[in-house]
Amino acid sequence: MNKITIIGSGSVGSTIAYTMIVQGIASEVVMIDINGEKAEGEALDIRQGIPFCSPASVYAGSYADAKGSDIVVITSGIPRKAGQSRLDLAQINVDMIKNVSREITKHAPDAIYVLVSNPVDILTYAFHKYSSIPEERIIGSGTILDTARLRARIAEYYNISQKNVHAYVLGEHGDSCFIPWSLANVSNVPAKDFGNSVKELGSRSIYPAFKEADIEEYVRKSGASVIQRKGATFYAVSISVCHVCKCILSGIDTTMTVSTMMHGEYGIDDVCLSLLNVVGNKGVQSKVILPMTDDEIAALHNSANCLKNIISNVNF
Repeated sequence: MNKITIIGSGSVGSTIAYTMIVQGIASEVVMIDINGEKAEGEALDIRQGIPFCSPASVYAGSYADAKGSDIVVITSGIPRKAGQSRLDLAQINVDMIKNVSREITKHAPDAIYVLVSNPVDILTYAFHKYSSIPEERIIGSGTILDTARLRARIAEYYNISQKNVHAYVLGEHGDSCFIPWSLANVSNVPAKDFGNSVKELGSRSIYPAFKEADIEEYVRKSGASVIQRKGATFYAVSISVCHVCKCILSGIDTTMTVSTMMHGEYGIDDVCLSLLNVVGNKGVQSKVILPMTDDEIAALHNSANCLKNIISNVNF
């Protein structure tokens, strides 16, 4: 029996709930939203399809209904509007996290908390400051979505299974994120060299030129590209968050790029950003110190400084 509470029943929260039921991740899902009717409607819509999925219970509730949750996923908050600064958005959603954290932790003090709302690194930091939850049980979705986008793009270049691609996006879930290309590979072959190492019977496979800068640009602008075409992003982030939850509930630890508090790793302290973390059923078990180049470490410091600049201007 796995119980998961989702706070926020907008496009992301409701799609996470739907995906959890389809994948059979949770046997009980509680949906909480300031708009109670919206939460009720989303829960009802999902519930009516459960006869063709694994048995589960999905319902709208209040904070009190979160009691006994194994995981609480927080998706509530406002999206960034045209012309709105990231700092303005950060302040509004930090204030929201302050209220949510005080209420939800009263009823689910033993849960693992997964922060999804943006700016996710700032809100993960805020949750640390506002709640008494042990930090190993506070996880920001961070760059796990960016990492998925990166792997999907590299897989498209070589027309190969995404599972054969091992590459990461680190740092901020935002403009200062970066790709440590020295670690990116396809089946243990450096990503940029994979096309040259593949030979078909009697001929060479032909692949497009592998341009790292173009791929980085693709990853950074993917969210905006989706929003421009359909108004919002929610499928890929929902699948990514469900992956995090599934790994938390499994008995085997898994490495993933999620946002956690830094304590001197690479000389960075008192900020939340994404490194490769080991995640298991007790939350974040440890960080993996990757053998990055000096330039890559400098990019990580730049990302940390960008986030600290926002933190210094937010009223906590």
